[in-house]
Amino acid sequence: MNDVATSRLTICRADYGNPDHASAIVGLLDAYARDAAGGGEPLSAFAKTHLVQALAARPQAFSVLAFDGAQPVGLVNCIEGFSTFACRPLVNVHDVAVLPSHRGQRVAGQMLALAESIARERGACKMTLEVLQGNRSALRLYERVGFAAYQLDPAMGQAQFLQKWLVT
Repeated sequence: MNDVATSRLTICRADYGNPDHASAIVGLLDAYARDAAGGGEPLSAFAKTHLVQALAARPQAFSVLAFDGAQPVGLVNCIEGFSTFACRPLVNVHDVAVLPSHRGQRVAGQMLALAESIARERGACKMTLEVLQGNRSALRLYERVGFAAYQLDPAMGQAQFLQKWLVT
């Protein structure tokens, strides 16, 4: 399963060598970065120039795009990692972006369904993602499509996502 089409919406695996897809990835990720849920700052010139080439150079990366006709309206970027406990790949959903004009239309759910299909093709044991606590609509979406907070033993609580910047 590589493409899903509904009335006007087309969901597809991005081809990093396709200039239209490359432009869509950069434009949608920049729009997401400018949104409060994405940090409120535009992508750097470096990221805009090198993002698609850097993704294409990593066989563990894949992206899913949503188009309304010819207009790109949604993006999911995924990076394959590895679960040592399962000794199998896992797929981290690194970015989920839908333009404001298309939010509430289940675009993200359709993109995540294709991402899940690709993850299953890769033999992944699970998908992971992080979401800001205040992004209630995203939390509802992720729960609706089967994501849940990560925990091993309820007595130890839920996992927290932490970061340490190495470059700024």
